[in-house]
Amino acid sequence: MKSLEYYWYRSNYLVWILLPVAWLYRLIISIRRKLYLFNIKKSFSFQAPVIVVGNIVVGGSGKTPLLIALCEYLQGKGFKPGVVSRGYGGSFTGIKQVTEVSVADVVGDEPLMIFQRTNVPVVVGADRVAAVNYLLSNNRCDIVLSDDGLQHYRMQRDIEIAVVDASRKFGNGFCLPAGPLREPVSRLNDVDLIVYNGMHARGEEECFYTLKFVDVKSLNNSETKKLSSFAQLDMVHSFAGIGNPERFFTQLSQNGINNHPHAFPDHHHYQQEDFSGWDKTCILMTEKDAVKCRHLALPNAWFVRVEAEISAVLEAKLESVLVPLINNHNNK
Repeated sequence: MKSLEYYWYRSNYLVWILLPVAWLYRLIISIRRKLYLFNIKKSFSFQAPVIVVGNIVVGGSGKTPLLIALCEYLQGKGFKPGVVSRGYGGSFTGIKQVTEVSVADVVGDEPLMIFQRTNVPVVVGADRVAAVNYLLSNNRCDIVLSDDGLQHYRMQRDIEIAVVDASRKFGNGFCLPAGPLREPVSRLNDVDLIVYNGMHARGEEECFYTLKFVDVKSLNNSETKKLSSFAQLDMVHSFAGIGNPERFFTQLSQNGINNHPHAFPDHHHYQQEDFSGWDKTCILMTEKDAVKCRHLALPNAWFVRVEAEISAVLEAKLESVLVPLINNHNNK
């Protein structure tokens, strides 16, 4: 049976059946947002500026590599960023800080990957307000990046960055459950920065970044290879449990790799039986999947490291928006 996401990006009858529910959903989220805008529902500010990196679409838009790039950008400017995340897919309760001994099944795959790549403090929790307060109380941070949370209005924010997949954009343009939108496209009129993952139709005048394959590391991190070395193999099993796995498989093919793709649900909890019969074949996976597979017996398994390559326009925008924001906030 096909998932709803399959229908969100195609013309079909199911969309029209679900439209009344989608209209009701849109009305509810509109009322909810206005309750916060007019201070009928209480929101909370913080001692440090908060930047939300989120999206209005369910599923992967590739925002985590951008958040990692922002952490590295801010570190390069001498700031001390910290990250809060929902920790989706983790089994923890309450608030938890990610550490060197954390595992993805507890804290979530994306928070663990962010921590391992950037070494910045990362705190997970469904209550973003509590997570931000914990982060600032227990770590030396002068700026907070929220991985997702665009719709978490209890958490006041200084900057909103909305990430848009330049290829898939907004699907059929309808709100849940008829389409993939958490909020209508008009919500983007209110964000501070719209950033495209991939080249947009208007090209280099837009703020965008591209996902670049950097290198390939063995699952146990003991060896590093160039991606081109895998193009010599007759066949490679590739798999991905991310929001848009086809992007990963397509990029592998574009790099000359004869890969047999296997798509898993986003945030999938991998078990040894998922890879039955693969033991004699080379395996390629995403870095997000790797943090959940290190406990498995996969002797010839590798993960592809990806970096967000920021356009000159986006870098200039960050310089003009983020740095003054942090400096002004810290000088108060």
